[in-house]
Amino acid sequence: MNEFALIETHFKRLSDRTGALLSAREPELPADLGIGDDCALMRVPDGMQLAVSSDTLVAGVHFPGQATPFDIGYKALAVNLSDLAAMGATPAWFSLCVTLQDQSEDWITAFCEGMAAVTQGSPIQLVGGDTTRGPLSICVQVMGVVPAGQALTRSGARPGDEVYVSGCVGEAALGLALALDPQAAQWQQALDHPHLLARLHRPTPRVALGQALRGIASACIDVSDGLLADLNHVLRASQVGAELELDLIPVAAGQDRMISITAGDDYELCFTAPAHARSQVIALAQSLSLPVSMIGCISKAQGLRDQDNQALTPAGYQHF
Repeated sequence: MNEFALIETHFKRLSDRTGALLSAREPELPADLGIGDDCALMRVPDGMQLAVSSDTLVAGVHFPGQATPFDIGYKALAVNLSDLAAMGATPAWFSLCVTLQDQSEDWITAFCEGMAAVTQGSPIQLVGGDTTRGPLSICVQVMGVVPAGQALTRSGARPGDEVYVSGCVGEAALGLALALDPQAAQWQQALDHPHLLARLHRPTPRVALGQALRGIASACIDVSDGLLADLNHVLRASQVGAELELDLIPVAAGQDRMISITAGDDYELCFTAPAHARSQVIALAQSLSLPVSMIGCISKAQGLRDQDNQALTPAGYQHF
């Protein structure tokens, strides 16, 4: 199958805008011109800013060799949506550049089905990209919109703010251990294997939470490289420090706490908010049926410390 038949048969259906809107207050954003020309054409509504992010996933680095094509497609788009979530943006469009080596047509079909599964929960459409031959890699660029001046950034945390994290951290790391060696240890038999593997292969981008945090959170980041490492990015951008209550951090059952808070691939949101906004944070978490935990507070003294004033090393996944 040549490149153009590949696009027409498999990828063009991802350009159908079939995703459900995540919130009635979010705008519909169809592309003026999508797949089929040299460039896509889109319009950003008045009063909105464009949010753009991209990620590359490489076989053997970002997904294990035994990952299914459905899961690879799902994760490739989901992790990019997580970046939009961290900014409080509404997903609108994405482009896909995929390098294929010897993948079959059935593999490509399943890959596209994985991406389509993500778009069913998000108002986003494929507007362009490229296909080439070579070692398997996937590069996705996502674009979204956010009301001007309301984007969540890393630089807004202030002393006295409280630190929160959504969901549970460390589950994807356990999922990776199970994926690489299902029989590694007896203790793994007590774990919820399907849940942990889903957390690794099919993370849930917290887009609705990010949107709801606009006007409440002072800073935000998604947890891709590890809670401590990513929170430290917020602290450096905001020129502040943080004191964490380690026992309050929700970690994976059966996982070492320090591994959980330094492991990557969770794609939860870590954010800060003024202390007076605690009731709002609790209320929005309940409205979304999503656990959100207060795990510490922002301090003037820079650096990360625990509740006993002991320094914490902001370890996490390193790309280089």
